[in-house]
Amino acid sequence: MDVINTLFLLSGFLIALSVLASRLSTLVGLPLLLIFLGLGMLAGEEGVLGIQFDDYSLAFLIGHLALAMILLDGGLRTRLKTFRVGFRPALSLATFGVFITSALVGALAMWIFDLSLVEGLLVGAIVGSTDAAAVFSMLSGRGINLNERVGATLEIESGTNDPMAIFLTIMLVELLVGEIGGVLSTTLFLVQQFGFGVAIGLGGGWLIAKLLRWVDLAPGLYSLLALALGFCVFGLTSVLGGSGFLAIYLTGLMIGNQPGRHLNFILPVHDGLAWLSQIGLFLVLGLLVTPSEMLEYALPALMVALALIFVARPLAVLITIKPFFKFRWREVGFISWVGLRGAVPIVLAIFPVIGGVENASLYFNVAFAVVLMSLLIQGGTLSWMARWMKVEVPRSVTPNLRGPLGVLPENDYEMFVYEVENSDLEDVPIRLLRFPSGALISALFREHAMLHPKGGTRLQLGDVICVIGRTDDLPALNRLFNGEAKLKRERAFFGTFTFDGDARMQDIADVYGLTLSPGEKEMTLDQFISLRVGGHPVVGDDVDWHGIHWVVSEVEGDRITRVGLRLY
Repeated sequence: MDVINTLFLLSGFLIALSVLASRLSTLVGLPLLLIFLGLGMLAGEEGVLGIQFDDYSLAFLIGHLALAMILLDGGLRTRLKTFRVGFRPALSLATFGVFITSALVGALAMWIFDLSLVEGLLVGAIVGSTDAAAVFSMLSGRGINLNERVGATLEIESGTNDPMAIFLTIMLVELLVGEIGGVLSTTLFLVQQFGFGVAIGLGGGWLIAKLLRWVDLAPGLYSLLALALGFCVFGLTSVLGGSGFLAIYLTGLMIGNQPGRHLNFILPVHDGLAWLSQIGLFLVLGLLVTPSEMLEYALPALMVALALIFVARPLAVLITIKPFFKFRWREVGFISWVGLRGAVPIVLAIFPVIGGVENASLYFNVAFAVVLMSLLIQGGTLSWMARWMKVEVPRSVTPNLRGPLGVLPENDYEMFVYEVENSDLEDVPIRLLRFPSGALISALFREHAMLHPKGGTRLQLGDVICVIGRTDDLPALNRLFNGEAKLKRERAFFGTFTFDGDARMQDIADVYGLTLSPGEKEMTLDQFISLRVGGHPVVGDDVDWHGIHWVVSEVEGDRITRVGLRLY
């Protein structure tokens, strides 16, 4: 009984401390996952609490459960529309990119640690893939709003690159212990990892999404059903020889892109579960490492980490993306920098331990050191690099609060809460507001008192307005309530003047005295910029033409609808 009580006490204390330490990340800029790892190490056998934990099998199980939960949540929040710009480059990075990175790091590790070729390549395979937990956490936790091309590529890559890393790691471990199969069976294993992962993930996710829309449950049960069925997909895929990680990510993707009121109950719960999974996973991995043992490998592991960050990852991105896809150099540079390593390399480093590979502690400690360096160097500079590489776009205005009314099963009405920050709305009667036809003001709060708004009610700065509308009304509402500070940021980025994407280039050239080639005179602004950026335009794309920056500000699918003109 004392053991159980102690377990509750320590686990509760460490999780609570990790949550509170997240504030430290905001204050000093340390990556959250690095803080979680550090707390785990402090609680470990050579730390303050002196907890003895060396059960690699249990850590392996916890790692799989936590990563499955994180990937499910990541899939739920990934929009299918981002696949139009991010899928092909992400797939290239998740396969050939991982292979190239692993090979380059493996060759260096073989020389640094005086290993055989296979042993060196195993080091490379373990640290060769980016980590979904790290990427999802860093991008969302830092509030970085990347342009769609870069953000989609990074998210999809981190969610789909595990099969290649697992394949390479298992193949090399089997080679070292003498249990490797023939070329045919090895190739079949790789095909199974991707094939079953994609087929079962997409098929199972589609069926689960349909079930969640059809079944009528208490609100709190939707998230539990989604999680349980997601784990079923993970387990079934793994039993059949496929990648459970890829399957559960795709399952989340299918569920999250099937509209319905069930998502309003699933997403908030899964956000908390994903955070709990990250905290628990990194605390356990921190407990598992022995700092004094890791220090023996510190210097050579540092060399491996620096080579991975500054040589192997950039080369892999350059080879697999730049020749085949229309990415700008600054976008290629940022994607190279966000090759974040996290839980996946440490979990993969447990494979040699469980498989009985000789000198297995080397793989584990090197992987752990590389993850620490990646989180510290790359994770700690992510916001700065995004600004320096100019891949950020201004975050669009959103309601301060929003929530569904639960009136309709689909396309439900929502309550949007805005604070009046736009000085142009000062002393303006409500009847003069250019509201979307389907939206209305249900309440107005002024100095903590609720007023009953009428057409003649005049707005004041600081008023809080509750609007009932639908998702389609948000763009118009956001523009209406856009605050002055946010407007200045948008104008500084997109420019003061805007044009419709359907505007004729000949008309624009006549106004500004610009020169066009014969083939450009009949083009629209949409066609002109799309041609310059190589298709699949995204918000934030800019074209420097005659000393003027033409910046894409609104996009519908592959069609540019609004373009800003920036004169500097």
